[in-house]
Amino acid sequence: MASLLPTHLLHRWRALWHPERYHGWGRKRRYFEGWYVRLVSPCEQYALALIPGIAMDEQGHSKAFVQFLDGKACRTAYHEFNATAFRPAADAFRVELDGSTFSGTGLQLDLPEVKGTLQYENTTPWPSRLGAPGIMGWYSFVPFMECYHGIVSLHHRLRGQLTLYGQAVDFTGGVGYMEKDWGRSFPSSWIWLQCNHLSDASPACLMVSVARIPWLGNHFVGFLSGLLLNGKLYEFTTYNGAKARVDIKEEERSVTLHFRRKPYEMRIRAQQEGGSGTLLSPLSGAMAGKVNESL
Repeated sequence: MASLLPTHLLHRWRALWHPERYHGWGRKRRYFEGWYVRLVSPCEQYALALIPGIAMDEQGHSKAFVQFLDGKACRTAYHEFNATAFRPAADAFRVELDGSTFSGTGLQLDLPEVKGTLQYENTTPWPSRLGAPGIMGWYSFVPFMECYHGIVSLHHRLRGQLTLYGQAVDFTGGVGYMEKDWGRSFPSSWIWLQCNHLSDASPACLMVSVARIPWLGNHFVGFLSGLLLNGKLYEFTTYNGAKARVDIKEEERSVTLHFRRKPYEMRIRAQQEGGSGTLLSPLSGAMAGKVNESL
């Protein structure tokens, strides 16, 4: 039956079960899709994020882009390209974009700030189950969501070297993380935390996303959170019945989160320190919003 679908619908139907793949086949307006690729050197002196993606505004004007964030130096850059430069694969996460390539196994960069090639070892995708293809669970099947989220790899090791601002940096033995978003717009408000350096003994990862979610003319506070520790993933999400409590103290630039799903509880207190870099975010498909992200 699926083979009777037009090619773009067939690609989208298959991507539904593979959140890491491109989902925008056949889309022409009010749509964005981007991957967030974090790279931390083994000495933790360098912490970078690259965000390749595509954005289509309400009038149908499309632009491809790569955003760059240097978390240590709080430097950002936004590189825009013609949409024809954006070349995604249909059967895997692989995007070629004007001399740079991003995939589930590595990347090749040719940007003014950073160049070079890295390979990923021992990637750790979020588990996919029947009826729950990824971190969004059954919400993945809801057709009117404002924004969809996927985890490409919670934790993996890096191998290779990059040239950053003209200086060679060896990332071999460093740690990487990859996630993605697609849809129309980012939520009107959200909290996002991610860390891969919780334990020296074993691969570890913490990711938290709490957001205001539009829903049938109203809204609710939805959350996605996972703690990977000692080979076990502890999942706290809206769709699996977990409970969450959030306390934001703006004057202290801190947030306290309490997640509970029997028999486990997880409490997090995060403090924002130092400066931040400004990234662009999607509004009705156009990269017109701003996000201040700090290390």
